[in-house]
Amino acid sequence: MEYVILIVTLVGIVFGADLLVAGAVSVARRYKVSDFVIGAAIVGIGTSMPELVVSFFGALKGNADVAIGNVVGSNIFNVLGILGMTAICYPIAIDKKNMTFEIPFCIGVSVLVTLLALNFFNGTPATISRIDGLILILLFFGYMYYSFVRDKKNAQQAPVEANEPILSLWKSILKVVGGLALLIVSCDFFVDSAVSIAKSWGVSDAIISLTLIACGTSLPELAASVVAAFKKNTQLALGNIVGSNIFNILLILGLSSQVMPLTSAGITLVDYGVVIGAAIVPLLFGFNKKIGRVGGALMVIAFAVYTWYLIAGV
Repeated sequence: MEYVILIVTLVGIVFGADLLVAGAVSVARRYKVSDFVIGAAIVGIGTSMPELVVSFFGALKGNADVAIGNVVGSNIFNVLGILGMTAICYPIAIDKKNMTFEIPFCIGVSVLVTLLALNFFNGTPATISRIDGLILILLFFGYMYYSFVRDKKNAQQAPVEANEPILSLWKSILKVVGGLALLIVSCDFFVDSAVSIAKSWGVSDAIISLTLIACGTSLPELAASVVAAFKKNTQLALGNIVGSNIFNILLILGLSSQVMPLTSAGITLVDYGVVIGAAIVPLLFGFNKKIGRVGGALMVIAFAVYTWYLIAGV
């Protein structure tokens, strides 16, 4: 029965992603907001709702490994797995604007959360404290404000494609909300089924959170990015991943740490190192102005190697 649920929910995830992307693109066209910012703000944050729910309730239940591992694993999968698979479907263009702020900012917050998690600044046992969390939350709202202000000053960065229809506002909102709802509900059932199967195999909470839960809660990002790529809207796909990763670190860990200080023994320096390395990858490809199919394949292989490392270490 669990396997049937997996298949049915996958169909729901794909259909929900198509609705979400169509609605988000229409909003971008209507208000002349760039595809990247729409991807980062509406699509990126919306598709990260499952991560927020999982990490927040993990903290409520006193399970810091799930709360932190979900974010760490999701961010790694988002870049190496999702961005890689998206690039295989259709090469992802990386323009100069992405290279000057959003991608470097994502790298910066990845480094920051590593330093906070390891308590690099005070040398105490590895914990993301409530004060650390408040810093992350404030940074998130600062990032969102600056992104929209910067985008308004550069209105020309929102190219309009003639073949993209502009829906009425209520239809756009309906598609965004309906698509998100379908994505989140389908994802919830998918993750529950996958975790149930994994636990029956005797897999630990830390490994489940870094792999199955992280990948499962990132399925909305995967579906939205791949659908956007097939629509040749790669800036929305890139914005989705970068925005989702920033949201995961700054707001999800920030809010979760307000429930309880997050002390995790199962998330290692290697895991944090891979998060930082994954965040740097788009910047490296940016010098070539795109992530091609070969680059995407290499990213997917890198994610497979990391996953093998986790499983082999069980």
